[in-house]
Amino acid sequence: MAPTFRLQKVLTMTEKEKEKALGEYEEAVRRFEQAAEALYHLLKEKEKCEAARDEQLRTGLSIGAIRHMLQYISNLQRSIDHYQLIVMQAREQMERRQQRLIELNIEVKKYENMRERVRRWTEQREKEAESRFLDEMAVQRFARQGEL
Repeated sequence: MAPTFRLQKVLTMTEKEKEKALGEYEEAVRRFEQAAEALYHLLKEKEKCEAARDEQLRTGLSIGAIRHMLQYISNLQRSIDHYQLIVMQAREQMERRQQRLIELNIEVKKYENMRERVRRWTEQREKEAESRFLDEMAVQRFARQGEL
């Protein structure tokens, strides 16, 4: 007979909460990766524009084109600053979700360890009861053989 674990409902509920937290963590990781990738592309674009600007300044460029290029780079920088903030917030959220997931993992492990201890304790008691029963049977058999 399998032992009943009194806290099985709590364990099941905690496991479901852990699964939900895992989903939230994976979503936070996905958002972080998207924001970081967008930031990376903006930084690469700015780098290319600055390289093109430097090359054009060496070869000669009209003042209007220089202004246009500087305005574009300035707009890129504002976008970069904005995405750096988004990436930082996404990283913080991802780390919070990861910490929550770790806490729930630990909690689930505690309940699983308790369940395992109850199972081992029950098995030990069953073995002891079986051993006592077999000892009693041996004593009764010995007593019957002595009566003959």
